[in-house]
Amino acid sequence: MAEVIGGLVSNSLTLLADAGHMATDVGALAFSLFVAWLSRQPATNEKSYGYLRWEILAALLNGATLLAISAAIVWEAIVRFQHPEPVATGIMFWVAVAGFVANAVSARLLHAGAAHSLNVRGAYLHILGDLLGSAAAIVAALLIRYKGWTIADPIASIVMTVMIIRGSWSLVKESVDILLEATPDHIDPTAVRASLARVPAVESVHDLHIWTLTSGVIAMSAHALVSDPARNQEALEAMTAAVAAHGIHHVTIQIEGRSLAACAPELVHA
Repeated sequence: MAEVIGGLVSNSLTLLADAGHMATDVGALAFSLFVAWLSRQPATNEKSYGYLRWEILAALLNGATLLAISAAIVWEAIVRFQHPEPVATGIMFWVAVAGFVANAVSARLLHAGAAHSLNVRGAYLHILGDLLGSAAAIVAALLIRYKGWTIADPIASIVMTVMIIRGSWSLVKESVDILLEATPDHIDPTAVRASLARVPAVESVHDLHIWTLTSGVIAMSAHALVSDPARNQEALEAMTAAVAAHGIHHVTIQIEGRSLAACAPELVHA
């Protein structure tokens, strides 16, 4: 509300853009908080994984919202380039300073969790965008006041937006990859397959899938050909240990004899 009033009184596009961004953040942060609670609810017979994937959906929605806001800010900045308007720099500066302090405290609180949770990262990026917006408004206010560069206001809003887009796009991309059950970037499926194949009792591995269930939870499933049934347990334990070395701990491995593997011969050596 302070930025809305300050932006209207000072006629600052940068403040108004950041105010719109922060207004959306109120809803985004509330949603992130709700999802953080929801994802910890216990699993049920109908939802055997519980509500873990809501964290990814929240991150996707937050990232998409940030991209939409960024497009609106850029459009308004282009209009302001064509029709520069005077700005009351005193009000703009002090409101921006207040916003910078508030956002810096919030960003500090969320920084540690952003490395481990996509949901928290989405909230952190919203706050970081607000922090950059406040910094851009401070710089623009000083340039307009002491240099007379009224164009600094729309330039600052675009610089802020470019920074927001970079983080938002990464968040959306990672969320979509998880929803598509893509192999995590930090895991090499070829190396995982080789580790499984090196287990002495295992003759071949096929139908290998590695995906992220939610932040920090990597899952894997595979079929392994073990021709000697007496070595099934030995092979299972060795394969479980092998993939654990890659950071995969939620593992499902189907052990097959030659008769079962023969049903899909084209997959045995895939």
